[in-house]
Amino acid sequence: MAKENKSPAEELVSCEICLKEVPAGEACNPETEDYVAHFCGLDCYEQWKNQDEKSAPQGKKSGA
Repeated sequence: MAKENKSPAEELVSCEICLKEVPAGEACNPETEDYVAHFCGLDCYEQWKNQDEKSAPQGKKSGA
């Protein structure tokens, strides 16, 4: 019987978009203004980023 080489203490985090659980060490985690967001991959990160830009007030665009 084969054993998985997975650490039992490895923390899992949920992707902000699809809610898939991924190991914290493998998640993309850009820091936002108020919290750290985790993503399972670049596709979900891009979707979140585009969603965030659409909901931002006109006067509060980043870099403006």
